Amino acid sequence: MTSYKQKTRKSAERRFKITASGKVLRRAQNMRHLRRRKSKKAIRAYRQPIEVTGVWAKRIKRMLAVG
Repeated sequence: MTSYKQKTRKSAERRFKITASGKVLRRAQNMRHLRRRKSKKAIRAYRQPIEVTGVWAKRIKRMLAVG
């Protein structure tokens, strides 16, 4: 019986990044619009990538065919 390679979900590939150590990173939310009412400190904090943990990280890795 032949085995097949799992396809990468392109939508997940655009949204998430896997680091060399295997961490899953995503962009912060709340940056699309209505930024005037947010503090400058908050806007700067939103620029930093956020680590995805737990079951979600495992699911995303499966979507990206990693590991």
